[in-house]
Amino acid sequence: MALFAPNRRPRRAHKAAPAPAVNHRRHAFLLADSAPPGRDWGVIDSAPPPPPDPPSHLLAEVLTCQHSPSRSLSVTLDAQLLYTFDFPGSRWNPGIPSLLPPWPPALETPQEILPEAQLCQEILQNISRVFTGLLPEARVSPEVSPKESRWSPSSGSPAVPGEPNTLVCLVENIFPPALDISWTLAGAPVTQGVTHSPYTPTAELTFVRFSYVPFVPAAGDVHACVVTSRRDNATVVTYWVAPDVALDEQLEAALAGAAVALGIVLALLGVILALVAWRGRGG
Repeated sequence: MALFAPNRRPRRAHKAAPAPAVNHRRHAFLLADSAPPGRDWGVIDSAPPPPPDPPSHLLAEVLTCQHSPSRSLSVTLDAQLLYTFDFPGSRWNPGIPSLLPPWPPALETPQEILPEAQLCQEILQNISRVFTGLLPEARVSPEVSPKESRWSPSSGSPAVPGEPNTLVCLVENIFPPALDISWTLAGAPVTQGVTHSPYTPTAELTFVRFSYVPFVPAAGDVHACVVTSRRDNATVVTYWVAPDVALDEQLEAALAGAAVALGIVLALLGVILALVAWRGRGG
């Protein structure tokens, strides 16, 4: 059982609701019995339509506690990870270190967070003791989608054979947030350079997680992202196959040649039909 506490501090985690739009509409009315005979006065609306409501954004701070992993704390904006708290290191880490500034030292200090996390663990233990065996445990099946990175430092483009790139495995629809992500290449485990993002909460009360592995694409290579649940050992495997550029070029050349040949055949057929029609008229 996992305890999921979204927006644990309403004063900081809230949905920025748009300001109510006040529609000032001025109307001019003429009484029906004062209108000229045969003419019916209606309502004259001189005000423009109200402007559309501004978009709203969701800023959330979510603390989760469960048996394994024990605790996590994330700050997100529209499901995009901004900061996560490292409990073993007792510090905040930015979701994108190169873009986000360090967490303000005086805001949400470890001395404030650790007692709340301990309270969350105690509540979870009490709830588990009372409801285990009475209520079913909430579980969902993760959705996995590996793809090559399009922000590779070397090329900034999709995978090109021989050029270093990064494979990204996106795991969505996670609950509870307790699973392992691993990589294989042609069936052999890959561990060098593998990194994982923390669990990021979503508005649907589930989590997403990323895993990254650097690689140099080679034609025919088969990479696999393996996601294993820690609760029931269920596994989801999704594959990514490096494109064969040489084969693609040969196929493109063959298709181009076939198109040219088909064009020549159609042109000759058109000439033959024209000659037959001309002879028919001459006969």
